[in-house]
Amino acid sequence: MLTDIEIAQQATPKRIVPLAADKLGIPDDALEPFGHFKAKVSLDYLDQLPARASGKLILVTAVSPTPAGEGKTTTTVGLGDALTRIGKKTMICLREPSLGPVFGMKGGAAGGGYAQVIPMEDINLHFTGDFSAIGLANNLLAAMLDNHIHQGNALDIDVRRVNWKRVVDMNDRALRDITVALGGISNGYPRQDGFDIVVASEVMAIFCLATSVADLKERLGNIVVGYTRDRKPVHARDLNAHGAMTVLLKDAIKPNLVQTLEHTPAFIHGGPFANIAHGCNSVIATKSALKLADYVVTEAGFGADLGAEKFLDIKCRKAGLRPDAVVLVATLRALKYHGGADLKELNQENLGALEKGIVNIEKHVRNIQETFGLPCVVAINHFTFDTAAEIKLLQDKLAPQGVSVVVSRHWADGGKGAEELAHAVVHATDTAANNFRFAYDDAMSLWDKMKAVATKIYGAADISADANVKRQIKKLEEDGYGHYPVCVAKTQYSFSTDPKKLGAPTGHIVDIREVRLAAGAEFVVMICGAIMTMPGLPKVPSAEKIDIDEQGKVVGLF
Repeated sequence: MLTDIEIAQQATPKRIVPLAADKLGIPDDALEPFGHFKAKVSLDYLDQLPARASGKLILVTAVSPTPAGEGKTTTTVGLGDALTRIGKKTMICLREPSLGPVFGMKGGAAGGGYAQVIPMEDINLHFTGDFSAIGLANNLLAAMLDNHIHQGNALDIDVRRVNWKRVVDMNDRALRDITVALGGISNGYPRQDGFDIVVASEVMAIFCLATSVADLKERLGNIVVGYTRDRKPVHARDLNAHGAMTVLLKDAIKPNLVQTLEHTPAFIHGGPFANIAHGCNSVIATKSALKLADYVVTEAGFGADLGAEKFLDIKCRKAGLRPDAVVLVATLRALKYHGGADLKELNQENLGALEKGIVNIEKHVRNIQETFGLPCVVAINHFTFDTAAEIKLLQDKLAPQGVSVVVSRHWADGGKGAEELAHAVVHATDTAANNFRFAYDDAMSLWDKMKAVATKIYGAADISADANVKRQIKKLEEDGYGHYPVCVAKTQYSFSTDPKKLGAPTGHIVDIREVRLAAGAEFVVMICGAIMTMPGLPKVPSAEKIDIDEQGKVVGLF
């Protein structure tokens, strides 16, 4: 059996310039090619395109992730190809992969099997340099902040209240908590600091929520980097850093155009994690795709309690987007794992474990249909050892919720294997009731917004926080940030903050450990449980398997 990278390397992609013209009508002079098979698209060209009133936006999300795998990106690609096969003008919108999971434990993020975006190696590695630009913009701000303090501190910044961290796009636990500016007076004032991963940076969030270069610059200027000694906020614009930061991002902000194995066009742009950020590709890419195609298939990271909730409550709220349907991806392996089956025995039929684990997908379906009021289609990402009895059990259990459950074989058969799913999605967008609403109102307090997410989406009994965190939340509301949505950072493996509580736990308490203001992105981050904004590498990182052979071909990437 071929690996994902071997399948991708055997593909024959079309040159991106003629493909863009043929599939999307984009002229040559609106493209900035990066080699033959990837290009950036001019914002000026995209801005002048008229909106399509009939464009359909399909969100792909998944059950709570497990070591067994779910295949959300693979399903997104397969569904996009299938919609193209049944005659729909389709585009795919994905996030760019972070090098943290690529070299860590998750592997690549370009799909899998015969449902991939290509060039797979480029996408999973440096791509067009967007993440480098985002990291540089973030760290320029950090350097200018420290330099301002060193050069006399005209703004009277309290070094104890500096909250802007540096970033690197790599899992490196040693950088979580560090001391900077050692080595004497010429190196500045020593203070405790730390690194986040690039995908957790507020610059990444701003990048993905900005609607133009002007909006990007304004949002960057609104970043709060710390506080003065009399506790007034210090913004990036106070340091005159936002202009140079925008210059670093002026090319990155243009969406990246690539293709699938079956030549369906795809925008891959931006990449915040969904467990520590808002988990969606850029607003610019999504809105542009809706101008260029009749069906746009996008994804939100990790399980629906994280990625989909933030896509709906943050991205859709800020960008004025309205999804037409949600595809909820599951594997029978993952559901059996949620039901207590051993990881080594997931390929065996186990109706008992499956029945117990189905509570996880049932909760996600209820959230989509009842909390957000959206049509939902369940996609079973098929494995060869799935049995007819297991498929029927899942279909029977979900029947009372009135949700279509479709077996999709896109991994093995590409778009052809997902045609039934494509027809089900089209049917849902055309006929199912769509009463889209948010999980909470803007006017609610930050505490009540967090409680609404915890109780409605996670099934928690309540939320908690220590006195210091409660004071921080109160101060944010006093400072005028109470109307912001909340962005919850927590484990992706459970509805609770304990990754070991599988299935659909109820009655738990969600403890808010830390609060961070993202004034430029216009949301408040609620860090819950033991989640880290700088991940670490596993015992055997994926990087150990990645290599280059004597012919210069990358091997072991995924």
